[in-house]
Amino acid sequence: MYSSLLPYSNATKKLTLKQKVAQLFMPAAFINDGEEEILKIEDSIRTNNIGAICFFHSRASAATNFEGKKKVVYNDDSYVRLKQLISRYQKAANVPLLIAIDAEWGLAMRIEKTPQYPYAITLGAIQENNDLIFEVGKQIALDCKEAGVHWNLAPVVDINNNPENPVIGYRSFGDDKNMVLAKAEAYLDGMESIGTLGALKHFPGHGDTATDSHLGLPVINKSKEELTKNELYPYEKLIKKGVDAVMIGHLSVPELDNSGNPSTTSSKIIADLLRTDMRFEGVIISDALNMHAVSKKYAQKGMLEASAFAAGMDVMCFSEHSKEGIEEIVANASEKRIEESFERVWRLKERAFLETDMERNINSQSASELNKKIAHYSITELYGSPDILKEIKANDFLNFSLDNQSENSFSSKLEDQYGQPKHQLNAKTIDKIRGKVSEHKNIVLALFPPSIKPKNKFGIDEVVLDFIQSLISQKNVLIYLFGNPYVIDTLKLKSSSNVVVVYQDFTEFQEVAYYHFIGQTEAKGKLPITLKTFQV
Repeated sequence: MYSSLLPYSNATKKLTLKQKVAQLFMPAAFINDGEEEILKIEDSIRTNNIGAICFFHSRASAATNFEGKKKVVYNDDSYVRLKQLISRYQKAANVPLLIAIDAEWGLAMRIEKTPQYPYAITLGAIQENNDLIFEVGKQIALDCKEAGVHWNLAPVVDINNNPENPVIGYRSFGDDKNMVLAKAEAYLDGMESIGTLGALKHFPGHGDTATDSHLGLPVINKSKEELTKNELYPYEKLIKKGVDAVMIGHLSVPELDNSGNPSTTSSKIIADLLRTDMRFEGVIISDALNMHAVSKKYAQKGMLEASAFAAGMDVMCFSEHSKEGIEEIVANASEKRIEESFERVWRLKERAFLETDMERNINSQSASELNKKIAHYSITELYGSPDILKEIKANDFLNFSLDNQSENSFSSKLEDQYGQPKHQLNAKTIDKIRGKVSEHKNIVLALFPPSIKPKNKFGIDEVVLDFIQSLISQKNVLIYLFGNPYVIDTLKLKSSSNVVVVYQDFTEFQEVAYYHFIGQTEAKGKLPITLKTFQV
């Protein structure tokens, strides 16, 4: 076992061809695994000479639990567990492991009780203050480094120009290519300032699809000219600037490859377009290879990994059959091709391990401080009537909310300040709320959607949804939306409706929303997406 990473010039001489191929594999590790599963992963790392691992929450988490049959168990000690497992797996490794995780909005994307930062769509609402996005990238990078994570598989640079998108949506900075580029660049610069690796995803662009690639293969029916002008634009610009890695999404793009191959196994998309035409010289990593968009197409173990490698892939993320994949590649790939990928991956490892002692000028701030600043600059007014807030405050109003699991401090503050009792709306309280509604012309609705994703109408009960829509058509309603702005389409709101988009349900965002209501802060944000039903 090498206690530290060898320089490339030494590693390329000391490692066998099979060991070099093994450095290209990144199986999944699960924070909430039991001891039996942990021992199996340690054995695989040791015997197969695995080069990297990517951490996920649990085997029942979204990336693996496609049918939703397994219950997700939450563990308040996940962060401590993560650090313990990283230590154990590093000790099992013959060569230091490159540790990766999806931390688009912080380690909280995978780990409980860790700092959570706003979703990309919230950052997309910030106008002309990308220093805040730089700070988000920087703070996430610091959190990763403290945990022992080298590689944050972020940011998402998909341009979310399809409101029906079930998997990207809130993970995208928006639907404008220039804005997505600027925000992604600031985020990357923030990570770079700490020395944490990043990856652009999901090439060649997962924004304009209504299919979740965890479940099926999305098809992007656009011409190459359209793709070049829009989806590929941020990749092209950021590649010229210099980026560590690009992640390939599981997508079918007939205009780029009409063979029927998904981008994951398409040499036309990976080797020809990304590597040759766009001159990308960094590491190319797959999206999770267990996802049904590709995993169901390969019955023979190891063939998916070998096919992805043959197409030009460097790192096989979430490989479920590493042993067989390594053997297939060694048996069929040329030594020259293996050496090319090995060098790229090893150079990335050198950046992660050999530059860790670089002196950096680091001034950190708490997640709460940063989140409060972002709340101030992102909160967005969508008023059909410019005097709505003044009118509601000048009269009695009904103070009610659609809550999820978040603590609703916003409605409580309105009750304390204005003496308007807080009422909670759900299927069981509709009749009671209906009686209250008849007594009021003005209503403030604090909307906390149960889900951030659009599936099943963001988790909003159909009866409740109908009630809210009816209410808006009859009363003077002001909505404070503490969630995904695409909820506005689900509510079928019009330009005459009145909504303040707060984006997040964090305590800091609720506080800023309250100060907005009482007139002590202005809404400085702008909606980063175009909605179907609500045109401003």
